[in-house]
Amino acid sequence: MKSANSHPQFLSSLFLLCFLSRFLPTKSDQLQILLHLKSALNNSKTNVFDSWIPDESPCNFTGIACNGNGFVTEIELSNSYLSGNVPFSSVCQLPFLEKLSLGSNSLSGVVSDDLKICVKLQYLDLGNNDFSGPVPDLSPLAELKFLYLNNSGFSGPFPWYSLSNMTGLVAFSVGDNPFELSPFPEQILALLRLNWLYMSNCSIAGRIPPGIGNLTELVNLELSQNYISGPIPQEISKLSKLWQIELYSNNLTGKFPVGFRNLTNLQRFDASTNHLQGDLSEISFLTQLTTLQLFENQLTGEIPPEIGEFKQLVNLSLYTNQLTGPLPQKLGSWADFDFIDVSSNSLTGPIPPDMCKNGKMHELLVLQNNLTGKIPESYGNCTSLRRFRVSENSLSGTIPAGIWGLPNLNIIDIAMNQFEGPITSDIGNAESLWQLFASNNHLSGELPAEISGAASLNSIDLGYNKLSGQIPSTVGELKQLGSLKLQDNTLSGSIPNSLGSCTSLTDLNIAQNSLSSQIPPSLGSLPTLNYLNLSNNELSGQIPLSLSKLTLSLLDLSNNRLTGPIPDSLSIEAYNGSFAGNPGLCSQSVNSFRRCSPKSGISSELKTMIGFFVAGSALLLLSGACYCYTHMKKSRDEDGGAYSLKEESWDFKSFHVLTFTEDEILDSIKQENLIGKGGSGSIYRVLLNNGEELAVKHIWNSAEDLRSSHSRSSTPILAKRRATKELDAEVETLSSIRHVNVVKLYCSITSKDSKYAYTNKVNEKSDVYSFGVVLMELVTGKRPIEPEFGENKDIVHWVCSKVKTRESVLSLVDACIADCFKEDAVKVLRIATLCTVRLPMQRPTMRTVVQMLEEAQPCKLLGVIVSKDGVDFGKKEVSLSYNDKV
Repeated sequence: MKSANSHPQFLSSLFLLCFLSRFLPTKSDQLQILLHLKSALNNSKTNVFDSWIPDESPCNFTGIACNGNGFVTEIELSNSYLSGNVPFSSVCQLPFLEKLSLGSNSLSGVVSDDLKICVKLQYLDLGNNDFSGPVPDLSPLAELKFLYLNNSGFSGPFPWYSLSNMTGLVAFSVGDNPFELSPFPEQILALLRLNWLYMSNCSIAGRIPPGIGNLTELVNLELSQNYISGPIPQEISKLSKLWQIELYSNNLTGKFPVGFRNLTNLQRFDASTNHLQGDLSEISFLTQLTTLQLFENQLTGEIPPEIGEFKQLVNLSLYTNQLTGPLPQKLGSWADFDFIDVSSNSLTGPIPPDMCKNGKMHELLVLQNNLTGKIPESYGNCTSLRRFRVSENSLSGTIPAGIWGLPNLNIIDIAMNQFEGPITSDIGNAESLWQLFASNNHLSGELPAEISGAASLNSIDLGYNKLSGQIPSTVGELKQLGSLKLQDNTLSGSIPNSLGSCTSLTDLNIAQNSLSSQIPPSLGSLPTLNYLNLSNNELSGQIPLSLSKLTLSLLDLSNNRLTGPIPDSLSIEAYNGSFAGNPGLCSQSVNSFRRCSPKSGISSELKTMIGFFVAGSALLLLSGACYCYTHMKKSRDEDGGAYSLKEESWDFKSFHVLTFTEDEILDSIKQENLIGKGGSGSIYRVLLNNGEELAVKHIWNSAEDLRSSHSRSSTPILAKRRATKELDAEVETLSSIRHVNVVKLYCSITSKDSKYAYTNKVNEKSDVYSFGVVLMELVTGKRPIEPEFGENKDIVHWVCSKVKTRESVLSLVDACIADCFKEDAVKVLRIATLCTVRLPMQRPTMRTVVQMLEEAQPCKLLGVIVSKDGVDFGKKEVSLSYNDKV
């Protein structure tokens, strides 16, 4: 026998092995490769690399496995919180690497073509990451058995041709990637060992090819959320090992193929949201089903009674089809049944009684059918229930008391049936209840006070029933309540004031009841209320001014017994018809109502504030008269016989012992002393020789006087007014008043020989204008005339020129006013602009101004402090509330 060493073939092989060994990485090279991988991912928030240190053998690294010769064969780092770019050019230099598992991390970047160097790979998992770009050519990876690339951000065309060499592939998962649209790849049909195919949501179009029947090892087939059309191929019935089929959200049509019943191992089947037709007869043989979801199709016929015998079934969802007939009465009575949704069909008969037999049911949804009978008592003990929806059927009887108080239930929807009986006090135990819909039934009795225990309630709709008694005040404890509908019942008593505490309320409808008493003002404090309907009741009293603060898309107070004025701010076109059927109401602006009498419910604070203003105006007006006389006298003396005020006939009246002369007043009526301007004249600050201050009002004679008041400076100015009986009477009245809120009237000076043109009384609209000017001063901190306003411009012109945008309006507010009060200041400024409109007839009445101020309820106002010696126009914060006394 020849020696082996002498065999030429042996020698050449030995030579080749020795030659190749020079190019294989050594164990030290492996260490450097892995440390390079660690370095590339060094920003990862993980401790998986703590053991990857130079002094250790790579085989002892976490996630690393080696063969018997110490060479790395596996890198298992899935679910390790990794981030960064993988250096495939380095990793794939490990010549014996068979498994590379990096799935479920946050790896990013492009997967380079270097991946094809890993020719020994049998397991590759890059799924559930954040890669970008296309999948590289994987053709050299012919030994792959498991390939997971799902949900990793890949795009572009998938290299389906790469699969041709992977004949041993067992699991292929490529779904949830935005690939370019392509037909079902033929290469898949040659993977005869495939048992797991996940191709959902990866842009597959066209039909499922009949060749799918060749993949007889398939256990899982997922093709959902694609663009697949046509029928389910009959050949799919050959896949007898199938455990799950997911075909939902496609464009499938036709009936279930003949032979589909052969898939007797099928446990999960979902073909929802397609266009499937026909009946469920083929499904009735799939006795191992645990989940059956076929909702949103065009299925017809009855639900096979055999489905009620499926002992593993826990989930059944068949809603939005055209199914008829009864629900199988044994449905869900075998396993730990979870949920049923057969809504929006034409089903008849009663609700199966035992679906919560094992106490594990979470959802019972059978709405929008033709079901009849009562709610089975067993559901009153189903504490696991989260959703109970049986609305829009023909169900009747009394709701089992326990249902009202199920602790985990977040929705009770029994609307549009024929239920009777009360809502029981058990509802106080419904801690998780979010929505209660029970309208359009025959429910009776009182709404229990215990409803406050359902603290999570957001929506209550009990309209169109026969509920009676009072609305419990405890409703106000429902802080999350957004919608309360109790319309068309027989509720009586008053609307609870506590509703004002439901600060999340946006929709309140309690129309068509027998509610009486007054509308609680607290409703006006609901910050988000958008819909308010209190019509067709027996409510009385006045409409609360507080309702004016609301911004409502609908307001209906019609057909009640309300009296008194309709608030002007509610007398708008949007609310036409909102007050009809209340003959006791009156309005100044709505023509269909009688005019209101001149009574006004003015708060004491605003009365005081207006009193200050009126008193100050009277003082200024009459002091101006004093000024006129003194000025004319001085001019006459100085001119020495030339034309002067001495040539006029003046009437001087004093009402107190005076410590000043007319000259002191007349000399001070000049531009630099101007401190205010009203609708009929200007106001001047007069500093007397003894140090006291007076406020003098100069009444304009004509527009020419107004122009003169703007143009002159440093020169005394005076217009002449004819004295009238009306003015005399007003002066006499003011001089005799002694009140804490009315300042002293010292004197009046009038001219009888001038040519007061003046024929009217100082009317209300003039006072409104002046009041508006004062409000502007308070809010802006400016004087009526400032250089920044421009030539011949006053504060009214300046403010009106600025109210264009929200930002410009806010810029008008005095910087001394804190930010938290600026919104209130803007409200006052808005009222001021209404008071100072050009045409007097367009200005609101003082009564309306008072109402607007009451409704605005500013937390802080800048007040004008009126002293006994005159007017102090300095700024001072005065806090006003309904309980304050000024």
